[in-house]
Amino acid sequence: MRATVRDWVLEMEQNDPMTTTPPTPCHATRWRIATLICVILLALAGATGVSMMEQFKAQLGHLQTKLKSVPQIRFVSVLMDDKHQPAQLITFDTQDGYLLIQRLNDVKEGREESLQLWALDERARPLSLGVVSPGIKTAQIRVNEAILAQAKDLAISVENKGGVDPGAAPSLPYLFTGALIRKSL
Repeated sequence: MRATVRDWVLEMEQNDPMTTTPPTPCHATRWRIATLICVILLALAGATGVSMMEQFKAQLGHLQTKLKSVPQIRFVSVLMDDKHQPAQLITFDTQDGYLLIQRLNDVKEGREESLQLWALDERARPLSLGVVSPGIKTAQIRVNEAILAQAKDLAISVENKGGVDPGAAPSLPYLFTGALIRKSL
């Protein structure tokens, strides 16, 4: 057993947490170094997070700019000739406000004629959208989107050079006609 009470008291003091010896300077230095490393790692993580957020914002801005430059086709129409063959492809880009009229056949107006584009409502009442530029494979006509929103069909007639007077109806029958389709964006 134990040799003396004194040995027993010394043993108890060694195991008592209240009387244990303070940490050595080497032990305290290790804790300081570990704390410093943790602080540095937290700073690096914070800087990385901020950098990634800035990169995300820059990418988002770039993609938004890129999206604005992509045409947003809102209305489409294929005008057919009397043999039900595609003659004109008409699209409307909401960003620039122009109808693009692409000729799909070889029909050309004469020197004293013009092709005039019409918007037709539910009652087939014509509203002139303008004269198609002669000899161009893909022409443009500036149009108000509100007018197209009320139109059901589009048509092209052959008129005297320069088209009909404003507010007048077409003087000749329609050469090409087609439904105006509203495309969802």
